[in-house]
Amino acid sequence: MIERYSRPAMKRVWSEENKFARWLQVELAVCEAWAELGQIPKSALPRLRRAKLDHARMGQILARTRHDMTAFLEAVAESLGQESRFIHLGLTSSDVMDTALALQMAEAADLLAQELASLLQALEARAVEHRDTIMMGRTHGMHAEPTTFGLKLALWVEELRRHAQSLAAARKAIAVGKISGAVGTYATVPPEVEERACARLGLEPAPVSSQIVPRDRHAQFVTTLALIASSLEKFATEIRNLQRTEVAEVEEPFAEGQTGSSAMPHKRNPELSERLCGLARLMRGYALTAMENVALWHERDISHSSAERIILPDSCLALDYMLATLSFVIRGLRVNRERMRQNLELTRGLVFSQRALLALIDKGLSRQEAYGLVQRGAMRSWREGLDFRELLKSDREIAAHLAKSELEALFDYGFYLRYSREAFRRLGLEEKAPTKAKARPNRAARKGNRKTL
Repeated sequence: MIERYSRPAMKRVWSEENKFARWLQVELAVCEAWAELGQIPKSALPRLRRAKLDHARMGQILARTRHDMTAFLEAVAESLGQESRFIHLGLTSSDVMDTALALQMAEAADLLAQELASLLQALEARAVEHRDTIMMGRTHGMHAEPTTFGLKLALWVEELRRHAQSLAAARKAIAVGKISGAVGTYATVPPEVEERACARLGLEPAPVSSQIVPRDRHAQFVTTLALIASSLEKFATEIRNLQRTEVAEVEEPFAEGQTGSSAMPHKRNPELSERLCGLARLMRGYALTAMENVALWHERDISHSSAERIILPDSCLALDYMLATLSFVIRGLRVNRERMRQNLELTRGLVFSQRALLALIDKGLSRQEAYGLVQRGAMRSWREGLDFRELLKSDREIAAHLAKSELEALFDYGFYLRYSREAFRRLGLEEKAPTKAKARPNRAARKGNRKTL
């Protein structure tokens, strides 16, 4: 178990106490079904419903039997007396274990869905808050064209909404029970028992099974969790990059008295985001193991069992922690609007190169001719640290096609954000946003260096 990352509700789902309680719940649901079909006297049900498990006693028996189901059954039988003969009637171990496991996974999926919804709520709120917060868009880690921080977060919102749908589908896939006997033929327990018992448990009966529920269902569940974790890693990686000293556009919450380094008192590290990235790697490993568990010998072997005792609880515990941690980071994230503005100006107007290119094409130049003219000025700006707009103005070939006023009009950040709100409309977030954008020009913009929003 990943004890360090265990949160109480999820930890309870995967506790030994809850697992054995689910086993007993399945056994009693089967007894109820048998009674409805007349195989067990209904007079025995009150006594059966009072069945208890002494965990210490089960441990003693397990030391002898080395089989957890037989130890469980013997310990439960000691609490019942004569009616114990009706427990596990016609069943094999996996009838109980797999059906109970489905209950645990469904319960865990519900908790994860709640945490995912909480993270989505946090992201939606911050996306709306920063809908018009202009910043530098980057590709290959390099300045590309302006975007907004809200649009970046809106992308994450849409991604998590897809994951919410996938998680719901994965929950449905694993919320199935099987009570079909030793190799799935119903030889010792008729389909009616399975149907009635699963209905009591809130599960669908598996349409067909062997001794176990096919493990592609479990692999779908774990790979879904791993995909969610991979997206969380994507978000965390972005936060880490934007928090770098040279960028300094966002910063994780940093509490009073918190320390970032034992040696360097100035450090304020993105340690929560880094932790999420590490856990995501673990989650992908669990997904691989879950897929390896799909191929078993004949109607079943036991090679999947030992792995599942680790990967199923740990993947749920880890993702539960990851979702809660990122929610905390997003809600407390410090966004440095002024630094975002400063970073827009770092390349002295080079971000407007495509606008200049398109303007020359509109004047009748071929794309190759226009590209060469603009790139010539851009490369000189890179090499010599000169203002890109002034270089374009002083270029005679460009001046022959574009007046200075036309060039000036190109250097307008607002051009890039004309349709940025469309994503918010499509996501249903636009109505939550303020009606007016708050212009926050930086010092360079106030001096007339660039047009701004």
